[in-house]
Amino acid sequence: MRYRVECFFHDLKRFRAVATRYDKTATCYLAALHVASMLLWLR
Repeated sequence: MRYRVECFFHDLKRFRAVATRYDKTATCYLAALHVASMLLWLR
């Protein structure tokens, strides 16, 4: 299980907006995180 979580975060870091956190508010960052997670899940 730990391996799958680590791989998920590795894949998530490929999205630049999530990895560098350029968003100004927490809600915008959470929205970007949700979009990136959905794209990874649908892949």
